[in-house]
Amino acid sequence: MTGNAELVRELKSLRKGRGVLAVHIEQRIGPALRAMCDVADGDGATVTRRKVAARLAELAEQLPEDLRLAALAAFAVTAEARLPLYQDRVRWAAARVERDARTVRRRVDEAINLLADLAGGLTHSTAPSAVTSWHTTELRVSVALDQPQPEVLEQRVVVADQDDVRELELAISLPVARRELDVDLFYGGSLRDRGREATDRFGFTLGLPKPLARGESHEFAMRFRLPDAEAMRPYFVCVPRRPCELFDLRVRFGRDRVPSRVWLLDGAFQRDVADPVHSCPRHEVDDAGEIHLRFHQLAPGLAFGARWEDDTRFRQRLAE
Repeated sequence: MTGNAELVRELKSLRKGRGVLAVHIEQRIGPALRAMCDVADGDGATVTRRKVAARLAELAEQLPEDLRLAALAAFAVTAEARLPLYQDRVRWAAARVERDARTVRRRVDEAINLLADLAGGLTHSTAPSAVTSWHTTELRVSVALDQPQPEVLEQRVVVADQDDVRELELAISLPVARRELDVDLFYGGSLRDRGREATDRFGFTLGLPKPLARGESHEFAMRFRLPDAEAMRPYFVCVPRRPCELFDLRVRFGRDRVPSRVWLLDGAFQRDVADPVHSCPRHEVDDAGEIHLRFHQLAPGLAFGARWEDDTRFRQRLAE
């Protein structure tokens, strides 16, 4: 059997049962999937699950939207589709796209074949993947919206997944011009501005104080300050490029700026973050005008955080 055909077979086997949430996932994957996801012989279930989910999410980003949704649901990478049986996840995806289950199954098969094709160049490459060179173990973010200039404080702990990691590529998405965004590195290296990478995404490279060996950790902290409250969209999410074990988010609205409704975004598709029709659970704001959320084992390419009703400015104007 060719390598590509073997990978397709292993992917079809993995989608059964709980997908990437299988208890002994390290025993469920064969040599082709291990090579695709850079799973080492000594990796246990937690590390294997993180690597497999990360690589599937990374490759799925290159698929058409309909196939991406089907694939991420099939393997239980999408938080909303973490159902115990493959057929349950197919039904979830079918309801989501308003198609029948048979159509979704065909899309899953098509997506698996494309994922295997996309992975072909990776499984035979000796160069380490940028996605697996490091990952985040802790990301703690505090957002202060009760200031004249909203501030975002980010504290992050990363671990090297290979030897000689010398720099980290970072990015933040905000609807402002670069000159209007103040960025400060509190500690943890030297920061180089890569400029605008997309319409509202800015890239930065963090040069580390010393190279990291495999398994070595490093901590750094950054602050972002926006020009005014109008520049802040009514949501804050983390869409990791690499695996993230913990995302701890605090948002302080202030007691006089509490939105009427706040929603939890736990593994949402990026296009659904600002969609008012997208159904997601509500979250209460405490008496101090704050929310505190924690997310574990974040899959790359999906959104985790909160969205809120953008009605505080209107209510303030009525009160003035």
